[in-house]
Amino acid sequence: MAMKIRLARGGTKKRPFYRIVAADSRMPRDGRFIEKLGTYNPLLPKESAERVKMSLERIKYWMDQGARPTDRVSRFLEAAGVLDRKERSNPKKARPRKKAQERAEAAAASEASDAAASQDAQGEDVKAEDVTVNETPKAKIEEAATKDSEESTQAGPEDTQDAAQAETKDAPDTASADTASPETEAPEEPKSG
Repeated sequence: MAMKIRLARGGTKKRPFYRIVAADSRMPRDGRFIEKLGTYNPLLPKESAERVKMSLERIKYWMDQGARPTDRVSRFLEAAGVLDRKERSNPKKARPRKKAQERAEAAAASEASDAAASQDAQGEDVKAEDVTVNETPKAKIEEAATKDSEESTQAGPEDTQDAAQAETKDAPDTASADTASPETEAPEEPKSG
């Protein structure tokens, strides 16, 4: 007879409570069992001592008789220090399902196309700047510079005197406008009513 140490569900709907039992593996989950070995209440906090209660002596006895604990019960026994910890690895568990993978691939493709488009736009901006710089050849720049220098050398002393006089004529007008500002005027006395 193949013996199992497993959980048998009790409790009401949406309020589970489990008994840890030694049972024949051919019996139904909540069916006939040979001996009750402890309890498990998943509704209690994980730190609670009442969450998992086991009779470790009887569990060791049944394991010596050939009973094999189920995965959940073996986790309880590992936490209690009765069994050595097993290495559990399920690399596919964290992997998203097919539709989620398709959505992720579509999002990655759209991000890649957006990044490529922004790089193309930046490249076009740089090319446009290069074109505007290249449109004004060095010869035209040099011609403009020589024209400016020729105009400044052709201006005689009369032109410079006229420009200086024009500046001095403009300066008093602005100064008189500044002196007539409301800040310099005497403030009005408040009217008593």
